[in-house]
Amino acid sequence: MIQVQLDEIMIRAGLNKTRAMEELAFSCIDLTTLNASDTRSHVQAFTVRVNDFDNDYPSLPNVAAICVYPNMVQHVKEVLTSDQVRIAAVAGGFPSSMTFIGIKVDEAVMAVDAGADEIDIVLPLWAFLEGDLITCREEIGTIKKAIGDAHLKVILETGTLGEPDKIYKASMLAMESGADFIKTSTGKVSPAATPVAALVMCQAIHDFHMKTGRMVGFKPAGGIATTNDAIMYLTIVKEVLGEKWLRPEWFRIGASRLANHLLTDILDEEVNYF
Repeated sequence: MIQVQLDEIMIRAGLNKTRAMEELAFSCIDLTTLNASDTRSHVQAFTVRVNDFDNDYPSLPNVAAICVYPNMVQHVKEVLTSDQVRIAAVAGGFPSSMTFIGIKVDEAVMAVDAGADEIDIVLPLWAFLEGDLITCREEIGTIKKAIGDAHLKVILETGTLGEPDKIYKASMLAMESGADFIKTSTGKVSPAATPVAALVMCQAIHDFHMKTGRMVGFKPAGGIATTNDAIMYLTIVKEVLGEKWLRPEWFRIGASRLANHLLTDILDEEVNYF
């Protein structure tokens, strides 16, 4: 059944490859730098490039957010001038979630205090895979409460979960525990984002919305590099969740390489801006 749905979506994705959809995909990017070699000067230069984009390409939307490690948030905050770009930080023991809940909470709160608008944490897989759902709910709920109005994205690491049933169950658990977004992957585990995982997660978001009336966002991340990839994920969201989700408030793409590829296709010339 899932494969049949994906086959139909792939056909529609071909029809959706328009400039408008490419610009929409660009506006939904969480432009990411998560390398052990990230330095203050690199992150600041990365941020300046995002600032400059507004002047260099005034007819195009900017990216949705800059995503960095928690200790780099203050350096983004010091430099960022683009009003529409938010600051996201990976926290909570990213990428493994293998640390103490107190440390996870403190790290998330410190990132918000430094200027983060959004926090991306990882589902504690060590608990989920043993069926300890109480720990999972408590961790997500505690971190969400601690960061207040900041948005919480919960990474499921779908490549580790593997089975669609587990992905669906983890999606529902994260949303019921307070997640504002659910996200496929850290990008540190293979496979990362996949169409199957995206379809299952979007179906869970749909079912949760039907049950509660609360909208939850979706973020595929990890290995998304081409325009075709981006349009495919946009099409999955459009077909399963509808037009309301097709904006940065409810859809993000975690990527580092995608931005230049989208710009190249949008402008029909080779672009290496970021």
